[in-house]
Amino acid sequence: MKYRISHETEYRYTVPVDVGQNQVTLRPRDIPRQRCLDHTLDIEPSPSTTNVRTDYFGNATVLFNVQLPHTRMIVTSVSDVEVNPSPEDSPESSPPWEDIRAAVRGDRSPAGLQALQFVFDSPLIRTAPALTAYAAESFTAGRPVLAATRELTHRIFTDFKYDPTTTTVSTPVDEVFTLRSGVCQDFAHLQIAMLRGLGLPTRYVSGYLRTFKRDGDPKLIGADASHAWLSVFDGTGDPETGWTDFDPTNNQVPGEHHVTVAWGRDYADVSPVKGVIVGGGEHTIDVRVEVKPIDR
Repeated sequence: MKYRISHETEYRYTVPVDVGQNQVTLRPRDIPRQRCLDHTLDIEPSPSTTNVRTDYFGNATVLFNVQLPHTRMIVTSVSDVEVNPSPEDSPESSPPWEDIRAAVRGDRSPAGLQALQFVFDSPLIRTAPALTAYAAESFTAGRPVLAATRELTHRIFTDFKYDPTTTTVSTPVDEVFTLRSGVCQDFAHLQIAMLRGLGLPTRYVSGYLRTFKRDGDPKLIGADASHAWLSVFDGTGDPETGWTDFDPTNNQVPGEHHVTVAWGRDYADVSPVKGVIVGGGEHTIDVRVEVKPIDR
C-alpha cells in the first residue's frame, strides 16, 4: 500500500517571535516493511539556516533557524510512503521472556548495547513496582515474550480509556496508571515502563495511522494526528533488527495501516516539532494530519 501523508503544524503567537530555533522529525524511516519514496518540507516564514542530519537513533531530523519577527509559523511535511504487510508472526514460538532478559544483560557487543540502552528509565518514562506488578500477571514463568506482550497489550486496551481531556504531554506514567485513561502517547509510555520494569528492552515509536474516510470503514484511534506505539526486543533476530511492534491504543500489531516515522527512548526523543524561541508571549498550536492511499 502506498500513502501520501500530509502533516501541518501551525503556531500562532500573541506577540512577535524575534528568533526561533527548531527541530522537526517528520520524515518516515526506511525499514524492512516500508520505504519513504518522497518527502518535502515547507516552512513559513522561510528559515535563515537549515541543517538536515541523522540523530543518534537513526531518525532523519531537520534543524532550522527563523530570525525574522513573526506571529505565525507553519511547518508542512508531505511524504509518499510504501508500506507492506507485516510478516505473519508466531507469538507462541518466540523465546521465553526470561531468556531475552538474560541474553540482553550478557551481550556486550555494540549491537547488544544498542538494545540494552532501552531497558533503563528515560526522561519521560520511570519504572515503578505497581507497573511491573501489573505486567507480571501476563509474564508468567517461561511464557514466550511475544505472547505475553500481546496479552499485556490487550489488557491495557481493555482496562484503560482513550480520553484526550485527562492528560497532557507531561503527565507521568504513574499518574496515567492511576487515572486509567489517556492518549496514545500515554499508553505507549505506560506499556514501555511495564516492560522495562521486567528487564525487557522496549523503545517508543512515533508515526501515523491510515485515515479512513468511507462509510463503514473502521476508525482507528489516533488517526488524523501523530500516533505512538512501542517496540519490544523479541530475540528472534540480532539486536538491531529483532524487534516487534505493538499498539496498545488499538490492541494491534502494527501492519500496513501504520507508518513509522521515528523511534527513541520516549516522546521527548522523537517529538515531531520542538524548539526554543525568543519572544512570542502566549501561543496556540493547531495540527492537521491526513494519511490517504495513493495506489492500491
